[in-house]
Amino acid sequence: MATLFVRHDVEDYDVWKQAYDGFDAERQTLGVTGHGVYQAEGDPNNVTIYHHFESMDAAKAFMQSDRLREVMMAAGVRGEPNVWFTTKA
Repeated sequence: MATLFVRHDVEDYDVWKQAYDGFDAERQTLGVTGHGVYQAEGDPNNVTIYHHFESMDAAKAFMQSDRLREVMMAAGVRGEPNVWFTTKA
C-alpha cells in the first residue's frame, strides 16, 4: 500500500471542500482507496490531504493526472502543492 500526502493553500476552504467532495467518485476510479482532509490550526485555508492506494505506481499516476490538475485549479488551489509519497513501515 502507498499513501500520498498533499499540502496546499486554498483561496476558500468551503469552496475547495465542495469541489473535493464532488471529485470523490472520480478519485476512486483513479485508484484512491481511502482519504482524509485536515486543516492547519489557525489557518483553515492551509489544507493537508492523504490518499491511500494499492501501489506506488497508482499514487504517482494519480498525482500526474490532468483531470486532478483541472479540479485543483477550479477549486482554488494556490501555488504548487507540497507532495510526498510514503509506504507503511
